[in-house]
Amino acid sequence: MTAALLRLNRRTFSSLRYRNYRLFFSGQAVSQTGSWMQRIALSWFVLELTHGNPFAVGIMALAQFLPYTLFGLFAGVITDRLDARRLVIWTQVAQVVTAVALSWIAIGGFAQPWMLYLIAALNGTVLVLDVPSRQQLTYRMVGREELPNAIALNSSLFNASRIFGPSLAGIILGFAGVGACFVVNAVSFLAVLLGLLAMRTRDFFPVEEFERPSILHGTGEGLSYVRRQPRMLVVLGLTLVLSTFCFNFNVTLPVLAYTTLHTDAVVFGILSAVFGAGALVGALVAASLGRASARVMIVGSTVFTGAELLIAPVHGAYLAGALLFLTGAGFTAWSANSNASMQLAAPDRLRGRIIGLYFYAFNGTGPLGGLMTGWLCARGGTELAFVVAGIAGLAGTGVAAAAFRRRPPELSIPRVADTPRAA
Repeated sequence: MTAALLRLNRRTFSSLRYRNYRLFFSGQAVSQTGSWMQRIALSWFVLELTHGNPFAVGIMALAQFLPYTLFGLFAGVITDRLDARRLVIWTQVAQVVTAVALSWIAIGGFAQPWMLYLIAALNGTVLVLDVPSRQQLTYRMVGREELPNAIALNSSLFNASRIFGPSLAGIILGFAGVGACFVVNAVSFLAVLLGLLAMRTRDFFPVEEFERPSILHGTGEGLSYVRRQPRMLVVLGLTLVLSTFCFNFNVTLPVLAYTTLHTDAVVFGILSAVFGAGALVGALVAASLGRASARVMIVGSTVFTGAELLIAPVHGAYLAGALLFLTGAGFTAWSANSNASMQLAAPDRLRGRIIGLYFYAFNGTGPLGGLMTGWLCARGGTELAFVVAGIAGLAGTGVAAAAFRRRPPELSIPRVADTPRAA
């Protein structure tokens, strides 16, 4: 039993044996915590400025995700054309600038909702390139063999910060205001920038040589490849449904705390942290598996969407927190496996474009989903929003499960030995 636990532990954190990934992981641990503080503070700030208007939070989601809708389809091609590490450095610098701008208007006391929407849109434009380039950089740091583990660890890091960031944000909001959260986020980016600059590029795993694609031709090539891959289409279809109807917590959670539960920013931070705790558990389980699995993806999606449906009638903070924990666990079990399966099935020359298409499905309908959820909350409260999310998500999961049953159920890819670059 002890030996089995030790093997499980080694498998769960196996990607950390690579020096470059350790630097990246450490920097992200600090930066993601600051980013979550900013997300929580921004949602709460909008509610304060608009006197609790849930549709205003939906407009914020529109501003954040509209850049994905407009430009996300081409992000993967740009990632394939450029050096991933340099691109990530510049996206981090740009996010420092937007965090400083938020700090300035918040501390200066002259913030207006339109200013927050504009800065959120600028930050969303940066993230269009940041997300696929970080995924591409992850492949270069750990190689094909450890990619599923690294993706799951990235998810665990993201969700661990989702525990600490909202908790800290709730406390700081109560004592120092939103401006302090924005300042902390701006400073936190120094950690990831130092890690990126300290990497040894000679330790990166090689990728096959290929001609750098043009924007339009490269995008069409990526779409054509996916159309010929039935299992990829199933993964993208499920991702599109869940991201549109179910993953709108940037709208539902602040409204749940502010309007449904009639609580304050501290409780909002705690509820967000509880979701993050569940997501962390789901990510660590995914990391321990060491492979992408369609079965785990479907189970995770069922838990994720089923728990949302159960939250709908809840008006107590404790029960809502318990169900949010389950929601988070199911979410990362689904998302980590769907992400890894898409990347592993992609050839080197198309990996950036496949990553871009996946995140386009994940974020491209964010404006529609955010506005829809804000409208549902305005019409029928979070009760109606969670009912719609749960029913749509379970229906989409059922269709995907049926599609997988007609094909080999596993999306796992045989491990391929890369030249070891552990340090």
